[in-house]
Amino acid sequence: MPVLNRAADLKDEATVWRRELHQNPQTKYEEEFASALVAQKLTEWGIPFKKGIAKTGIVATITGQKNDSGKGLGLRADMDALDILEKSGQPHASKTPGKMHACGHDGHTATLLATAKYLSETKNFNGQVHLVFQPAEEGGNGADKMIEEGLFRDYKIDYMFGLHNWPGQPMGKIGMRTGPIMASVDEFNITVKGVGGHAAMPHQTIDPIVVTSQIVSALQSVVARNVDPIDTVVLSVTNFHAGSGAFNIIPDEAKLIGTVRTFNNDTRDKVIARMKAIISGVAAAMGAQAEHEFIFHNYATINSADGIEIAAKAAAVVVGDNNVDLDTPPSMGGEDFSAYLRQKPGAFVFIGQGVNDSTSPHNKGLHHPGYDFNDDIIPIGVSYFATLVEQALPLSK
Repeated sequence: MPVLNRAADLKDEATVWRRELHQNPQTKYEEEFASALVAQKLTEWGIPFKKGIAKTGIVATITGQKNDSGKGLGLRADMDALDILEKSGQPHASKTPGKMHACGHDGHTATLLATAKYLSETKNFNGQVHLVFQPAEEGGNGADKMIEEGLFRDYKIDYMFGLHNWPGQPMGKIGMRTGPIMASVDEFNITVKGVGGHAAMPHQTIDPIVVTSQIVSALQSVVARNVDPIDTVVLSVTNFHAGSGAFNIIPDEAKLIGTVRTFNNDTRDKVIARMKAIISGVAAAMGAQAEHEFIFHNYATINSADGIEIAAKAAAVVVGDNNVDLDTPPSMGGEDFSAYLRQKPGAFVFIGQGVNDSTSPHNKGLHHPGYDFNDDIIPIGVSYFATLVEQALPLSK
């Protein structure tokens, strides 16, 4: 595996940063520790940057040996953690109970920092690279906020590139695909209001549990009967809340919470419209009232064909053609990198981190309390980013 020698040399140093970040997790728009560490390192290396974009975000700019190409690339890392109690048992585990880096954003940040150091030392490219250290990927739409606050207005960015560690993929593999690679994410909240009463006299009530149960069942028909079988849609009810805990009381209301995931934004709109009709119709037919709220989180993450061409060429140099999967299965998980790709061409890829040990924290799923980022993939990520820059912004042709 031809990882860049300098990237390999940076591994130990970057591992220290990564574990410091892991021990000090902060969630959306509170990433002060990560932001301060990034700013400290960029200052040490003489890399100009702007703080305070989207509250805790940072954009650093490195200019190549030449800058007459007129081109610029954006490389992004997310910095936020999750509200999860860590159970990894690692010596560098979170020091903050109830918060942990369970998705590897600590590793993404360390990887981009090491990339910054490499690019600032070599500058073996013609143009500019903008390193985007983004807050609030986990449910905070930090990418949208970075754009709102001038990312694409203030910085010349022709393509955006990002990566994510992938436990289900072996270390040494890089997965990508043209088109959708991660799903859109919507959250829904439904409240059904009936008439409560004594469980021994149900005829005097409008039982919201019965009504809500019918809604749950009816919603399952949306994917089965209203979506083109070629499309991929997930509609999951994840919470059902009703009652006081008493065995003999029918409650006044019941609540549902869940999510809708799709790869097609038109399909997303149709699914939500159908859901609204079912919710209102079932409730009305049974004499109840229903309120619904749909909270948009992000669009599908859709890689451009030219972005994948650039990414695949760089990945092949680092891990070899045989280890680049150009048809990696898309994930129904969501990613706010989608906001960048709605405005700019580019690519979001998966860097395998799985190892041959079923008990390893590197094989635990993302958002699992026993998960930990695999520091051995940092040189792969750095080499991929650096090679991409040097190939896409060549000093000479």
